[in-house]
Amino acid sequence: MNYAIQVERLSKSYGKLLAVNNLSFCVERGTVFGLLGANGAGKSTSIECILGTKKLDSGNVRILGCNPRTERKRLFERVGVQFQEANYQEKITVNELCEVTASLYQSVSSYQDLLKRFGIAEKGKHMVKELSGGQRQRLFIVLALIPNPEVVFLDELTTGLDPHARREVWSLLSELNNRGLTVLLTSHFMDEVEALCSRICILNRGKSVFLGTVEEAIAASPYDRFEDAYLWFTEGETENETILHNA
Repeated sequence: MNYAIQVERLSKSYGKLLAVNNLSFCVERGTVFGLLGANGAGKSTSIECILGTKKLDSGNVRILGCNPRTERKRLFERVGVQFQEANYQEKITVNELCEVTASLYQSVSSYQDLLKRFGIAEKGKHMVKELSGGQRQRLFIVLALIPNPEVVFLDELTTGLDPHARREVWSLLSELNNRGLTVLLTSHFMDEVEALCSRICILNRGKSVFLGTVEEAIAASPYDRFEDAYLWFTEGETENETILHNA
């Protein structure tokens, strides 16, 4: 199997708090994978360990066959990252921020085209601090896509967007995915997960409680709707064994 991301028995603690507990999953190239869970479930810590920005306590991680901590230079040009609360200079224009970002990479996508596709081209001469929350969110996605990555990590990609803008982002992301982009995303919007994700992993208190497809999650729960099934997994008894589905 051709995997873009491989996570094996990942664990991470902060003192006595076990933030991520023996997490394992794989993401096939060219698919969209959803890492789900309530606030505090361990999603952000998991992503930071996968990216190598936090040192894991135990386990193994590979992105495009590389160790993200020891082979960061090899991965730099191939992986894009967007975080919900990204810290960028605010007294810089959108165009300037995109140009600075593009200058870091050898092969880049046109940021002007990306700004246009995400509906914020007219904001190019505006300072970042002048953007609305939704406009900032779209800008952060653009910045993650500028290096023309093979894999992109998107954290709550449509937070702050209105329903129409959310669906426009879904369409653009699906188009990029159809061209071969691999996506790992987090989201609290279950309709978004249903629309985009080939497979999902649901975390509860740092532990995987479901791994498989949306349809399999519904089938494994007492419910007929995915949102209800998701709540059942995240609010259920934590001592239940992990349910694994290999589609």
